[in-house]
Amino acid sequence: MVASAHPLGSLVGVNVLQQGGSAMDAAVAMAAVHNVVNPAMIGIGGDTFLLYYSAKERRVIGLNASGRSAHAATIAEYRARGHESAPVNGPLAVTVPGALDGWARALASHGTMALGDILEPAIRYAEEGVPVNLDLVDYYEHARARAVTDFPNFIATYFVNGRPPGLGEILVQKNLAETFRTIARDGSGALYHGMIGEKIIAALGDLRGLMTMRDLADHTSEWVEPITTEYRGLAVHEFPPNSQGIALLEQLNILEGFDLASMARESPERIHLQVEAARLAFRDLEACVTDPQRARIPVAEMLGKTHARELRERIKPDRASTGMTRGSGLGENTAYFAVVDHDGNLASFMGSLRNPFGSGVVAGDTGILLHNRGRDFSLDPANVNRLEPHKRPRHTLNPVIVTKDGRPYLAIGCVGGHQQTQALQQVLVNHLEDRLGIQEAIEAPRWALTEDGALHVERELQSAIPGLEARGHRVVVGQTNFGGCHAVMIDPVTLALFGGSEPRLSGAAIGY
Repeated sequence: MVASAHPLGSLVGVNVLQQGGSAMDAAVAMAAVHNVVNPAMIGIGGDTFLLYYSAKERRVIGLNASGRSAHAATIAEYRARGHESAPVNGPLAVTVPGALDGWARALASHGTMALGDILEPAIRYAEEGVPVNLDLVDYYEHARARAVTDFPNFIATYFVNGRPPGLGEILVQKNLAETFRTIARDGSGALYHGMIGEKIIAALGDLRGLMTMRDLADHTSEWVEPITTEYRGLAVHEFPPNSQGIALLEQLNILEGFDLASMARESPERIHLQVEAARLAFRDLEACVTDPQRARIPVAEMLGKTHARELRERIKPDRASTGMTRGSGLGENTAYFAVVDHDGNLASFMGSLRNPFGSGVVAGDTGILLHNRGRDFSLDPANVNRLEPHKRPRHTLNPVIVTKDGRPYLAIGCVGGHQQTQALQQVLVNHLEDRLGIQEAIEAPRWALTEDGALHVERELQSAIPGLEARGHRVVVGQTNFGGCHAVMIDPVTLALFGGSEPRLSGAAIGY
């Protein structure tokens, strides 16, 4: 079974599984296809994070395929160019794209199919074209609002007849198809050491970027140990820093001390506790999380039950706290997919360009859109997540795997930037406390904290607004994104498979 935000991506994943491929084969094939059908969100110009339950090894492992800043990137250089904060668009927003190296390493360790075969569906869709769906139409509006359409090659690559395509129009990406053919023939080295990389560096150089071939050549993806907490008898495995995943585990640790199941799911009493748990976790995230190779991050202390109890005691049942929301905006900036194969391997896989259409920089005639993950650095020298040469920024991507008694139970993830851990918290609480099926848990109405401290709620939660406002929450109805979750679940008794797909997006869960 697979679940993703685009039906064609899900279909390709199932096809790979039916051919005998592993969960990793299917996940990488889905990533490549999403690069074509949802080019605003994911691609080889971005990053990848994945968790993988290996049935053979009976354990969860992680792969960090996020890139670093240029060796020449310094706060002084950015300030000399007139920037008071990290740029959102353009060449200085670009960090090394780590995704392709991650795909190759993932397949080398846990795949059964050749990269060339994996890329065939993506090549065909890029060559022949795909219909634009409603999600992508919305992302074009985001792109125009951020002026990324002003960069060279963007219009030639992503417009149809000189304008943004409408719903159902066919988007053809022949340059990307040719790039995938080169990678199928020459491997990922074509980007990090070869001609494709040279075109990336040339495109950035034309815009006064700082990245060089040395930066690409120095990139390495890394296998990492997940971080884990226990919640209601289940082990929730998250991605370690530089990911924001620790914030989800802190939220669950805090909430574990409350009898949430005794409270109505949409009551102000329960929503208030969940929101306050998120605020407290975000404060820790902002203070502590960055590239772990550049700072000591007290992961064990942050995940300790003693720390959770201390945070829980700060929550006042009748009063909202202030000043604890992380200073980073929401955004639909990611693609997530979950896969389980015939051997019981489980892939929880995320790829991202950061904001819709990333930095706006298309690398020459490669069809590769470069991400803007560098915008997540701080230019404050005192900030733990400050810009430094050859450093990974704090990252929003946080795929999740849940196990029960050491066996795989659930792969789940959520798109939406800062909303990711908030939505995951809500879906997991809906499922584990209220016993909702995974699809019903995903469909349930949500709330979202935004960077200005406001609490946004979907219209279905309007009955809770008076109680939330009485507690001091500044409530707004709608006006933001509420995340996009997808999941696959294995029943621990019958081994039946269940899929969940986000109705707020255009995806699908498919099994056989």
